[in-house]
Amino acid sequence: MTKKRHLRRREAIIQHIDSSIFKAYDIRGTYPEQINEDVVYRIARAYAQKLKPSVTVVGRDMRVSGPSLLETIRRGVMDEGSDVIDIDMTTTSMYYYAVNAFNAAAGIVVTASHNPEQYNGLKLTGTGAAPSVDFVNNDELHKIADEGHFMQSTRVGKLENASEPIDSYMKAVRDTSGIKDFGGLKLVIDAGNGMEGIVLPKLLQNADCDVTPLFWEPDGRFPNHEANPLKEETLAGLKQKLSEIGANLGVAYDGDGDRVGFVDEKGQHIPGDIVTAILAKRMLQDKPGALIIYDVRSSWAVREEIENAGGRPLMWKCRHDLIKKKMHETGAYFAGELSCHYYFANFHVTDNGDLVLLNMIQIMLSEGKTLSELAKPIMRYFHSPEINF
Repeated sequence: MTKKRHLRRREAIIQHIDSSIFKAYDIRGTYPEQINEDVVYRIARAYAQKLKPSVTVVGRDMRVSGPSLLETIRRGVMDEGSDVIDIDMTTTSMYYYAVNAFNAAAGIVVTASHNPEQYNGLKLTGTGAAPSVDFVNNDELHKIADEGHFMQSTRVGKLENASEPIDSYMKAVRDTSGIKDFGGLKLVIDAGNGMEGIVLPKLLQNADCDVTPLFWEPDGRFPNHEANPLKEETLAGLKQKLSEIGANLGVAYDGDGDRVGFVDEKGQHIPGDIVTAILAKRMLQDKPGALIIYDVRSSWAVREEIENAGGRPLMWKCRHDLIKKKMHETGAYFAGELSCHYYFANFHVTDNGDLVLLNMIQIMLSEGKTLSELAKPIMRYFHSPEINF
């Protein structure tokens, strides 16, 4: 094979790709030192080369480097022959939905989740929005991208600029949750200047509840605080506002909207595993006797609560790719992690913070209890917090 048959010759590549940016199930690094336009172009091409998708959904979060990275990702995927549907700004949960809604064989979203502003990254998925590591391991993906030996494709893919699929996503989320009533609850919701700021106004439009928004303007510089609901210090403003107005519930999303944390009416942060137990009981009302997965870091009370509600508990390894794979293998109906990721089999086996919020509201209303009253009997053992940020 001659060098002329390569679209990109080795000598034209300006840097090796740092292998440390390839994490267990996604790609993250500092911009532009580790993640830049050349790097993501090669990763996008390498991924399209392995999966050979006919259609790839792409999008981005609100980070400053997002638009230029997304443009080169589109070009990389199209140069490999795949058509591209660009949904532009999106939460990760809405991106998962779009991959399924458009029946795409692959997806790439530009996001570094809750990481500080100097970071950016990629979350890659295959059919059904399953994690990329189900299709190609990161060592192999790194090798192909780093070598950069890409042959000229027989065709260049076409680009479709789809409007953000937010309206159909809203309907799907609300229909899946079954919510009809918000009960006039008083809510304080902190989006942390992350992507939930584009979702929440429509998710809660015309809802019979009183919402106080905190930092709903998407801003990848995170001017107010890190968008990470696991860190107590990021919840300070939420707790203060909750106390000031006497709200029923405090809610905090991470940067890309797939994780959500809760603060009760007394200002206490409710750990993710306790939320898993609360949600599991509602899921078991929908599907009695279902298998429910919880991660190994969870309180013993989670297993006990699932059993008491008639469910079949399964403790499994933490990490979203491992949990999703186990859900597919076992037919589990719901799963939750201490890290505030919650997974729904009835929503494409994906994690979705919006579904969690709507379900929590319904639980509080149907039980006629505050979040502290729901959580207190479950918090009966010593609890170790999530420390792997």
